[in-house]
Amino acid sequence: MEREAVLILEDGTRYVGRSFGYEKSVSGELVFYTAMTGYPESLSDPSYKGQILVPTFPLIGNYGVPGDETVNGISKFYESDRIQCSALVIAQYSAEYSHWDSEKSLGEWLKKWEVPGIYGIDTRALTKRLREKGAMLGKIVFGDEDIPFYDPNKDNLVSQVSCPEIKHYGNGKYKVLMVDCGMKNNILRCLLDYNVQIKRVPWNYDFSKEDYDGLFISNGPGDPAMCTETIANIRKALSDNRPIMGICLGNQLLALAAGAKTYKLKYGHRGHNQTVRIPGTHKCFVTSQNHGFAIDDSTLPADWERMFENLNDGTNEGIKHKTKPFFSTQFHPEASSGPTDTGNLFGMFVENMIQYSKK
Repeated sequence: MEREAVLILEDGTRYVGRSFGYEKSVSGELVFYTAMTGYPESLSDPSYKGQILVPTFPLIGNYGVPGDETVNGISKFYESDRIQCSALVIAQYSAEYSHWDSEKSLGEWLKKWEVPGIYGIDTRALTKRLREKGAMLGKIVFGDEDIPFYDPNKDNLVSQVSCPEIKHYGNGKYKVLMVDCGMKNNILRCLLDYNVQIKRVPWNYDFSKEDYDGLFISNGPGDPAMCTETIANIRKALSDNRPIMGICLGNQLLALAAGAKTYKLKYGHRGHNQTVRIPGTHKCFVTSQNHGFAIDDSTLPADWERMFENLNDGTNEGIKHKTKPFFSTQFHPEASSGPTDTGNLFGMFVENMIQYSKK
C-alpha cells in the first residue's frame, strides 16, 4: 500500500500526495521545470543538487528508466552517476512503462538512490504559486516526522558534485582542460566528436601551469559566488589568450572572474523550451536551461558584451570578450535530452583552439 506524504512549503502551504519512491523526509529548494520528456537526464543532472524537482508535464514514468551502459567510460543515458535532485514531485505516476531501452521503473530507480518521489500533487497550482512567489524552500514529510527547511544555496554544492580526481578522455590533437563544477556527461560526448583530448579536473584545481589549448568551464549547481577558488583560477586564465568556453554555471563564473556580478532569479529558467536571441538580430534558438542565477549585465566590464539574451525576460544568456576567444552560454548547447539548436557552439570553441595553435 502506498504511503501518504505531505509537501510543505515555507509559506505554510501544504499538499498531500502518495509515495512511489524512497520513503524518507527531505527538504530543499522547490523548483519547477517545463520539459515534456527527459526525466532520466534531468534527474541525473548535477545542477539539480539540493533541489526538490517539480515537472510541469502531468504524466511521468511512462517510458521507464534505461540501463547502465557506458561508452568510452561515459554513461550512455545519464548525465552523471546517480540521481542528483533531493526529491521528485509529480501529478500522475505511471508504474507501467514501455520503451526499447527501459530496464526499470522510475519508482525503482528512485528507491535505488534513496530519493523520495510523491504523486497526486496538483502541480499546476504548485507551479503557479512558485511563479508568483518565486522559488521557495520546501520539505516532504512522512508520518509524524518533521525536519527543518534547508536552503542549498547557502552551501558550496559544487564541491559536492565535482569529480574527486583527475580523469582523461579521448586522444585527439587538441587539449581541452575541463573544470568540472557538476558537469553533464553530454558535454563530454559532444566535445569528443571533435579532434580533442579532455583532462577533467576538480572544481578547485589550480590549472594555471597546465598545458592546454582550450579551457572549458562546466555547468553546476547553486550560487556561483560560492566558488571562490574556481573564480580565482579563471581570473588567471583571462590574462592569457588561450580559448575559453563556459556553460551555465560556467557562464556565471567567467563573468565573476572578469569582474561582473550575479544575482538570483525569481524562479529561474528550467526546461527544454527557452528561447534566446543574438542581440541586435532576429536570429533565435530554442534551448535547454537549468539555472537559478544570472549575470547582471550592467556590471560587465567594457571589454565584454552580451552574446545571447532571453526572449521571455530579457536576462543575460551568454557573454563574449570583444577581442579574445572567450565566450560562454547560460543555456546548454549539449542539451541532453534536447533541443540541439546550438550544438555548433562546440565547433566554434574547437575552431578557436585550432586558430590559437597556429599562432
